[in-house]
Amino acid sequence: MSNTISNISAWFPPQTATPSQNSSLRGQQDSFSTSLTDALDQVELVHTDAQQQVKQLLQGDRQDVHNVMIAVEKADVAFQLMMQVRNKIVNAYEEISKLQF
Repeated sequence: MSNTISNISAWFPPQTATPSQNSSLRGQQDSFSTSLTDALDQVELVHTDAQQQVKQLLQGDRQDVHNVMIAVEKADVAFQLMMQVRNKIVNAYEEISKLQF
């Protein structure tokens, strides 16, 4: 349990931080931001692929409806997952904003 508390403290910069400590914190923030951006890009790719497959099906270029439906469902599940992650981030932010420092 002490590991959880020590991991949480890594998110908050110390009051008197040296430049090397600040750069490591920036690295953590950049890493989180990069991870989030990569996840959003993946959701966008899945969505774009599903759109293209539906477009091809409607134009008559594709005959396999089942693969198109699978692509659409993958896009739907990816979007739902993204929304759940967003909700968790918003809830965490709201909880942190309630804390008094």
